[in-house]
Amino acid sequence: MNLADTVQTRHTVKAFEPGRVLPQAAVDQLLAVLQNSPSSVNSQPWHYVVASSPEGRARIAAAAQGQYAYNSPKILHASHVVVLCMSVEMDNTHLETILQQEDRDGRFHNAESKARQDQSRRTYVDLHRYELRDIPQWLEKQVYLALGGLLLGAAVLGIDATPMEGFDSGVLDHELGLRQRGLTSVVLAAFGYRSDQDFNATLPKSRLSREKIFTFI
Repeated sequence: MNLADTVQTRHTVKAFEPGRVLPQAAVDQLLAVLQNSPSSVNSQPWHYVVASSPEGRARIAAAAQGQYAYNSPKILHASHVVVLCMSVEMDNTHLETILQQEDRDGRFHNAESKARQDQSRRTYVDLHRYELRDIPQWLEKQVYLALGGLLLGAAVLGIDATPMEGFDSGVLDHELGLRQRGLTSVVLAAFGYRSDQDFNATLPKSRLSREKIFTFI
């Protein structure tokens, strides 16, 4: 199956088959997609909480109650659920951590190139902090870049997936102790095997036409 066929046939799963667990090799590939996700100036302002046990999924499902209760079965019945979190600030410690990792990975030919990279990244951070004053929105965008790659990766691997924004981030942040770590939950992604109750699997895909969404110049 080529890429065009893959994106045409993938869909958001509405019901998972409980008890079926993804092979660890497949999960490891999904985690590799997340680890290697692109981000603006390689800022990597994210952290991922992966729930693979019934107890872990139940902790996440605690945030899918009340108006979000429709998502609880998806969380509980999936094989794995990933909480995609963002840093609430791009502080000096994080910037230094990225820079030193790049250095260890051989990204710099010399001290001057390392200093230029550091200054360039800090320039963008300061732009969003002071001029644009949109640090939270900028950091959140990077998490959604990671989500897009993750969903495409799952489709390529033939893994059923569901992204979810319907949860109480305050409840989940408290349950997972995220805010004490300078993090907040942004979006969930569940993976597993769709069940026969997945009504979305039988519905035709619906997208706006090429004529509507593309302009060729």
